[in-house]
Amino acid sequence: MPDPSFRTTSVDVLVLDQFSLMCVAAAIEPLRAANRVAAQALYRWRLLSRDGGAPSSTSGITVAVDGAFAPDEARDVLIVVGSFAARTVDRGLSAALRRAARQRLSLGGVEAGSWVLARAGLLDGYSATTHWEDLDEFASTFPKIDVRGDRFVMDRARWTAGGAAPALDMMLTMLRGQHGLPLALNVASVFIYDQNLAPSAPQPVVSLGRLAVSDPVLAAAITAMQAHLEEPLPLSEVAARSGVLLRTLQARFRAQLGQSPHAYYLDLRLSAAKRMLEQSAASVAEVATAHGFGSASAFARGFRQRFRMSPLAARAAMRVPFPPATGRMTG
Repeated sequence: MPDPSFRTTSVDVLVLDQFSLMCVAAAIEPLRAANRVAAQALYRWRLLSRDGGAPSSTSGITVAVDGAFAPDEARDVLIVVGSFAARTVDRGLSAALRRAARQRLSLGGVEAGSWVLARAGLLDGYSATTHWEDLDEFASTFPKIDVRGDRFVMDRARWTAGGAAPALDMMLTMLRGQHGLPLALNVASVFIYDQNLAPSAPQPVVSLGRLAVSDPVLAAAITAMQAHLEEPLPLSEVAARSGVLLRTLQARFRAQLGQSPHAYYLDLRLSAAKRMLEQSAASVAEVATAHGFGSASAFARGFRQRFRMSPLAARAAMRVPFPPATGRMTG
């Protein structure tokens, strides 16, 4: 348990509009649980926004914050929880973050929060990660960063996580480093959570969950598929990597997923292509090539059949703001 001579660690979480509720919870709930388990105020935290107003989550829920982000205020840790919009340049925020970083605090970015720190130049020379959908673009945009596909990366005073679950693991790792393994284990137990993945475990395109145990053959096939989206493997090779004959693999897919391996692989590639269209400026031809299609026309045909719209229409639709959800809550 913590030493009585501890000093309370202050953690500020900067929440940008259109944030993920799960990411915010992953950042602050372990702190609350740590205080409860230790029966001491190990951590003090605040939610902040750019202007002190209540930001809105992607689910339409607004949250009250403790105030506006002021770069000169004293803090030990600053975690930025970003959104898709946070990937664009915001010079005012970048300047404020650089100013805050002069205090030699620990800076964290969750999901697109990594983009915010990178835009400010605060990840140059560090290892970092972001959400798996954006890794390639992130690496090409910021060549001075050692971009990794890990679930989360803690490189000195720069911490980045690909999403909510990795952020929870990142915070538990922080607790372990500051107050020992017993506290971290007890906090994980509060959430009935098993921290069984290493930080360096790759972010999966498909979260296999219990399938890895209940049907390891199918899990191995899906893992092989998601690792080869740009140059799709022949299904015979997928079967070989799974340790079974092709006809056995076909039977497993139909029994578990209700579709053939070919249909599943195609859907995996098209879904990944759709995300790239929506979240990058890559051309349709570039997206097609990145997902193993021989031509833009073949890609467009498959895309339209799967999503009932053209690739360009899908990109345009993503740029239309979502209407507020009904029954919005303020908490």
